[in-house]
Amino acid sequence: MKLDPSLLSSLTWFAHIARHRSFTKAATEMEVTRGALSQQLKNLEQQLNVRLINRTTRNMSLTEEGQRLLDVLSPALESIETAVLEVGESQSEPSGLLRINSSRIATRLLLDPYLGEFLKRYPRLKVELTMNDGLSNIIAEGADAGIRLGESLDEHMVAVPVSPPIEMAIVGSPDYLDRFGTPETPEELIQHNCLGYRFSSSGIIDRWSFTSPEDGERTVVFEPNGSAIFNDDENMLNAALQGVGLIKYLDINVKKHLQEGRLRRVLSDWCKPFPGFYLYVPSRAQLPAKTRALMDFLIENRDSI
Repeated sequence: MKLDPSLLSSLTWFAHIARHRSFTKAATEMEVTRGALSQQLKNLEQQLNVRLINRTTRNMSLTEEGQRLLDVLSPALESIETAVLEVGESQSEPSGLLRINSSRIATRLLLDPYLGEFLKRYPRLKVELTMNDGLSNIIAEGADAGIRLGESLDEHMVAVPVSPPIEMAIVGSPDYLDRFGTPETPEELIQHNCLGYRFSSSGIIDRWSFTSPEDGERTVVFEPNGSAIFNDDENMLNAALQGVGLIKYLDINVKKHLQEGRLRRVLSDWCKPFPGFYLYVPSRAQLPAKTRALMDFLIENRDSI
């Protein structure tokens, strides 16, 4: 037999009456009239077809059936009240499990360097991080938030920028460029060892797209066909640092290597800026405190990337 949802309210009122053994005290606590409580109890007894409380003008006592029902209701209602309280607290203080779905590049750039600081700031939080280079349906996968490049976002999601605008950078080691020369146009890349990156999600090799610095409407698409293909960006970067060939990578991911002279950038005039990484969530409505904490933290560190 399924529980009639209409009984739930009456069962709660019954528990309050039974706990106080008084309509007046229960009515005062719940800020309702004594008559309203009396009617709730009467309706419940009629629906259950059993007397739960014996009452006279002066006294009130539980029947055997009423006591048995109260013994079951009391711990159940306490559990519900505790759960409701905890849910309310979770909206004021970040706590619980925060599930994040992020691409590998975004994880290394936005999360890895700062995760310790984030968890230290919010000690009641626990993070579960899933790395997926494809566009993830965070609702279907049970994630609280995702991090992706702006151009890859689902249009139905709410997205907030958490990095500056980005450019694709074509880079190689000084040793490689000294040996094979510096390409001046994308067409000259055919003479170079251009290393490929294969997306794990689709199996497609990433193409290099360029925009003419003279004519912003003209684009050139180049398909790398070098001596190696990778599906891990760190392995690809290490190959470039060793002088194997040229790679295409996000400029913010190679900024340190460029500053320290381990890599040089080529064709920078042909690489047009585009939106950077975004944190995306299903909705801003009733945004959990844990998700809000992550959003604010990433925005706070945006300028340090």
